[in-house]
Amino acid sequence: MEDNIIVELYLKRDEAAINETRNKYGARLRSLSCNIVKDVHTTEECENDTYMQAWSCIPPHEPRDYLYAFLARIIRHISLNRCRESNRLKRNAFICELSNELEECIPSSNNIDKLIDDLAFAEFMNNFLQEIDVEKRNIFLRRYWYFDSIDNISKLFGISKSKVKTTLFRIRNNLREHLEKEGYTV
Repeated sequence: MEDNIIVELYLKRDEAAINETRNKYGARLRSLSCNIVKDVHTTEECENDTYMQAWSCIPPHEPRDYLYAFLARIIRHISLNRCRESNRLKRNAFICELSNELEECIPSSNNIDKLIDDLAFAEFMNNFLQEIDVEKRNIFLRRYWYFDSIDNISKLFGISKSKVKTTLFRIRNNLREHLEKEGYTV
């Protein structure tokens, strides 16, 4: 079923919208969540919470052209929050690893709260990602948006693990350089 038809079902408050969403995007959403929480039962809870939140967010939002991105953003935030809750005293090593990798090339924490809300920073990141090669962009997004492991990225793109690591290292360095050129404190 087309995304705009699914959104229409949400707007009409037809419960079939959830079933159609699950049929079309359920596997992809579960995969995204599972990469973060690493637990099947928690993943299922996150998926169900995503459908509930989508139900309450549509309307006023009408993500006709970007339904998967809309849902992916919801499940990613729910999964990260669930991960934070379950690891309040001990942080998840995988999330820490990814945070440390990006920590060296994003602006300092003193300014990050302002920058997250700053649309100029979001536009900068979008422009940066548009400028890099499609494969490199996809590797970067698979690692830092979808939380894929180096092994999974290697298999997905048919390249060696060392090439994935090298590519990510170079992209982070390139990102750091671009941020510094734009005047962001790194």
